[in-house]
Amino acid sequence: MAEAHQAVAFQFTVTPDGVDFQLSREALKHVYLSGINSWKKRFIRIKNGILRGVYPGSPTSWLVVVMATMGSSYCNVDISMGMICHIRKYIPEGCSNYLTLQTRTLISVGIFSTGVWVTGIFLFRQTLKLLLSYHGWMFEMHGQTSRITKIWAYLESVRPLLDDEEYYRMEMLAKDFQERTAPRLQKYLVLKSWWATNYVSDWWEEYIYLRSRGPIMVNSNYYVMDFVLTPHTEVQAARLGNVVHAMIMYRRKLDREEIKPVMALGIVPMCSYQMERMFNTTRIPGKESDVLQHLVDSRHVAVYHKGRFYKVWLYQGTQLLKPRDLEMQFQRILDDTCPIQPGEEKLAALTAGGRVQWAEARQTYFNTGKNKASLEAIEKAAFFVTLDEESHGYDPEDEASLSLYGKALLHGNCYNRWFDKSFTLVAFKNGKLGLNTEHAWADAPVVGHLWEFVLATDAFHLDYNESGHCQGKPNHSLAPPQRLQWEIPEECQKIIESSYEVAKALADDVELYCFQFLPFGKGLIKKCRSSPDAFVQIALQLAHFRDKGNFCLTYEASMTRMFRDGRTETVRSCTAETTAFVRAMTDSGYMKPDLQDLFRKAAEKHQHLYRLAMTGAGIDRHLFCLYVVSKYLGLHSPFLAQVLSEPWRLSTSQTAQFQIRMFDPEKYPNHLAAGGGFGPVADDGYGVSYMIAGENTIFFHISSKFSSSETNAQRFGNHIHQALEDIAALFELPSPKPES
Repeated sequence: MAEAHQAVAFQFTVTPDGVDFQLSREALKHVYLSGINSWKKRFIRIKNGILRGVYPGSPTSWLVVVMATMGSSYCNVDISMGMICHIRKYIPEGCSNYLTLQTRTLISVGIFSTGVWVTGIFLFRQTLKLLLSYHGWMFEMHGQTSRITKIWAYLESVRPLLDDEEYYRMEMLAKDFQERTAPRLQKYLVLKSWWATNYVSDWWEEYIYLRSRGPIMVNSNYYVMDFVLTPHTEVQAARLGNVVHAMIMYRRKLDREEIKPVMALGIVPMCSYQMERMFNTTRIPGKESDVLQHLVDSRHVAVYHKGRFYKVWLYQGTQLLKPRDLEMQFQRILDDTCPIQPGEEKLAALTAGGRVQWAEARQTYFNTGKNKASLEAIEKAAFFVTLDEESHGYDPEDEASLSLYGKALLHGNCYNRWFDKSFTLVAFKNGKLGLNTEHAWADAPVVGHLWEFVLATDAFHLDYNESGHCQGKPNHSLAPPQRLQWEIPEECQKIIESSYEVAKALADDVELYCFQFLPFGKGLIKKCRSSPDAFVQIALQLAHFRDKGNFCLTYEASMTRMFRDGRTETVRSCTAETTAFVRAMTDSGYMKPDLQDLFRKAAEKHQHLYRLAMTGAGIDRHLFCLYVVSKYLGLHSPFLAQVLSEPWRLSTSQTAQFQIRMFDPEKYPNHLAAGGGFGPVADDGYGVSYMIAGENTIFFHISSKFSSSETNAQRFGNHIHQALEDIAALFELPSPKPES
């Protein structure tokens, strides 16, 4: 493929007669159209800002109030109780004939009506705020959870994991912390809560994500899978054309603030702040801490294929390229045979290795010239796209296929994903897709919202022609994708190779086992009078006990987006009630009614903890913030040091689904994505992600490390499968019959 020429708006030449300017009409046209598009977006934002500022009022409601007041005035009914006359007294008559008595009366009516309208908006907002701040609808009995209560709730959560001596020591540390250190630290948190919109989220983002100096590949980034049970086009460029077009459609809706908020249990809207950094965002490495760079707009994507990087424009003037045009551009990249430049092929391994090494290399070798321009093209892209040379997907006849698909998305070959981008869209050779997502800017449900929109738009709105290509005809006059140019010296190439070796060692150590659980789904689970999530979490505890012979500190992520800028809270799933049930399941002396009763108690406890976490009454984020304050003040707390050093040997998360109702899942039951997964949090632990995908199936993604003699992802997966069936057998749940 011929390299695209760099377009310039003007050139100049110094001559004896002066400076001779040569203007490029085509370039100036693109500059003009880009400006028009930018101002359109600003106008929409300003309009939405005005409407949002007067919500729940509107210009129409203001006009109704004015007309009603004016109408009553003409009917000699003073609904203002004399206030209009009082306002009129303060309007000067002036020298002009225009300020007659009637004119001043009309102005007074307008001022009074506007005051009534604004007062109504204020009262309605305050009422709405009080209603949305009330979380009692999630509980039969719920009150404020104090600092003291949280400390003792922590002790309750670790009691099943400690012997009497260890628990007594922890109890003494907690008591000392409660009496001596906690009150002082709490005052600073209260002060921050008055000042900041959220007293947790900024510290959580900085200290948990951005200050981590280890590789973010596997350790932080996570992956998301495609629809796995439905056929689609096998034309790689065509699938990518439709999906990239759908993503930019989503971004346009996001920019125009047309996306409706997700509702918690269909009742309370959740904060959408995390969506703002979905596109045009990159994690920039630093020696001590990374930063998230977010741009207001980006008109291109960066693409990687066979060791080469490209820049693909998404717009022609102000018009978004059609799917068929995008397909043509991606096909041009697939057909390109130009050679790889020195150091280019494994360049992205820098984003997979240590953060300090990447920060130093970026400062030294990518701060000037071609390297700086090309790196900026990647970092300022809307997102990153990888055209893979392998085929992946899910074949129900091949048990290993789903695990290989997950491994390819989690880390690839360690240099064909740009792990710093907000997300990398991966397109496999057979048309199957997936995402690798950086974690600092948002949590998985936010990415899931985008992915649901994209997959549904691709399947039900854009579609393909009979030959598997995007609909329509391509515009062959479009300039080809621009090949990015690099000048990478040998010293930098050695650093790239070093980062690659670190990343490859990490990737090779990850064992991933993914499977589809077919005997039943949430439909039959509900017959146990248990939430599906509690059912699975209790099964995980039973499986872990059978796998390792003990219990461990268990992490389940819960959203706190009912609060402004909220992110997550921890549900400590290993409770005394759950351990009692698990021990009873391994004791043949218990009868089925006793086991059922123990299970229901464990499920009720889990649901209660989940509700507490969602409503801001969890334990871990508060203790984390107290720990941060203690570090700022230079105070050492043995209690907090112990709490923050405990390893999560079982880290779990449920993947959200059907956040957007773009199709009827009962009518299209096979239109199911398989969820996604992440790497193990502890070297000797498991990472478990699951998606309760409809009424009759559950997908599991289990990760561990080969280097640990204590873990085996497939063995643990088998225990999970058996635990689910054993619990279902307590309630005599029949498995659904397969369709003939």
